[in-house]
Amino acid sequence: MKPGEIRKLSSEEIAGKLSDSREELMKLRFQQVSGQLTDTSRLRIMRRDIARLETILRERAGAAVQEGEA
Repeated sequence: MKPGEIRKLSSEEIAGKLSDSREELMKLRFQQVSGQLTDTSRLRIMRRDIARLETILRERAGAAVQEGEA
């Protein structure tokens, strides 16, 4: 997913996608270990998607804290 697409989602939706992405990454790792994974680039894509989701959630949490202080 692109960051612009992620930012349009609510925090709850992002958290749900993050959970789904982590589960899919785990399945891909099991496939790689068992030798069934043919597209190894998918691992890299999933890791980066997870990082994007976590970053945007962290940005929103930081913005909420700053609004509370102001």
